Amino acid sequence: MTIRTLLDSGADNAVALTAPDRPAMTYAALRRHVDSVGRQLAGNGLGPSDRVAIVLPNGPEMASAFMAVAAYMSAAPLNPAYKESEYAFYLEDLAPKLVIVEAESENPVRAAASALSIPVVEAVVGDNDPAGAFRLFEAEANATPAGADNEALVLHTSGTTSRPKVVPLMQRNIMASARNITASLELTDSDHCLNIMPLFHIHGLIAVLATSMSKGASVCCTGGFNALKFLDQARDEKISWYSGVPTMHQAILLRAKRQADAAKGLGLRLIRSSSASLPPAVFEELNDVFECPVIEAYGMTEAAHQMTSNPLGNGKQKAGFVGIATSPEVCIMDQEGNRLTGDAEGEVCIRGDNVTPGYENNPAANESSFTSGWFRTGDQGFFDGDDYLKITGRLKEIINRGGEKVSPLEVDNVLMEHPAVQQVVTFAVADRMLGEEIGAAVVLADGGELDAAGLRAYAETHLAKFKIPKHIVFLDEIPKGATGKLQRIGLAQKLRLED
Repeated sequence: MTIRTLLDSGADNAVALTAPDRPAMTYAALRRHVDSVGRQLAGNGLGPSDRVAIVLPNGPEMASAFMAVAAYMSAAPLNPAYKESEYAFYLEDLAPKLVIVEAESENPVRAAASALSIPVVEAVVGDNDPAGAFRLFEAEANATPAGADNEALVLHTSGTTSRPKVVPLMQRNIMASARNITASLELTDSDHCLNIMPLFHIHGLIAVLATSMSKGASVCCTGGFNALKFLDQARDEKISWYSGVPTMHQAILLRAKRQADAAKGLGLRLIRSSSASLPPAVFEELNDVFECPVIEAYGMTEAAHQMTSNPLGNGKQKAGFVGIATSPEVCIMDQEGNRLTGDAEGEVCIRGDNVTPGYENNPAANESSFTSGWFRTGDQGFFDGDDYLKITGRLKEIINRGGEKVSPLEVDNVLMEHPAVQQVVTFAVADRMLGEEIGAAVVLADGGELDAAGLRAYAETHLAKFKIPKHIVFLDEIPKGATGKLQRIGLAQKLRLED
């Protein structure tokens, strides 16, 4: 299967894409649109081995542009909020043959592309076009959809501690991941998802969009996440599920708890969480407020998103665990590459059809990241007696306090249980005596009253003394990355806590 053939799953008159205040796009229309865009690109000399950068705002055109480009060549979606210098880096690294932008866009990607002699084309939407319809060029030529071994999507790693690495994903990688997620969530063609994830990120592109399309289901493509509008959008669209990162769920809960009847009235079949660890306290609140299963999954770009997921069955979800393996093989290894058994803690490693063949032009990274065919995720964790995986932290984020290793996730989860705490992220702070000390950035709940001494006193009843944060900073908002994930690495510098 390929991106193009998965689109054949939807019935001709079934809805594929919706958007607020726009006519819906059916599967028949989506297939025509994807093939037309493929011919337009072919008419301008592009083929299956070429890359096309997509710089569009979140919404139906971004969704359909990804599906169309990925069906015929390789899509390189980029964050539309980047600065010109950032675009210059990514475009030079990716070497796309074309950049797609919004009509009349003044995005700085134009200047960056011009400096690199990369053509730019506008996606022009007609007055009465359905959600997702646009035109690039008038000229068309015969086009052949990409094959299973062609590259379909190329993204960069986050690059929080080093130069971002290029991650190519083949058609077969994406198809394998879509199958895995579909099975985990038991999706059918009657499901309708509200997409709140950015579509330049693997989570939204695969877990929401490609997965839904593979079952002939539908997606509402919003202009981006807006916690104030979420309940109204979900009600108006009659959605059956949504997927987000923990910070999004927390923001939704702030409103949903005040409108409990409206939240329960949505009748959601499930809520999915991925891309960062979901605090157990948030898991329980979501479950209580929306009265539906909360499915925490574990994914990363190099795996075309999902690797493990909590099963959907009633009562089979474990708070604080990211579930069982969902088709790719998952094991725990020590530093020397030996597979560990039982509940031993070590590095989470994966292999399977969804895993990238390797980083582009980076033999050093490939050598350190692959061991005997297994990809080393950089995450630390263990399996419990039921084969549920628990992530205990990123190896690069583990705090080394004078030789004592502290998992920031463990501290997060304890502090989150305090009733006055709305959000917390624990991180390392450089220390002259111990090498690293423990810091915590905290956002209080509405009406919450708490000081650093009170939070430390609470922590002391749940944590060993060496795990108690020395540095506690109360903030209105914790800095986040482009996809809404809280950023541990570099937070001490941002908050000027480094010695």
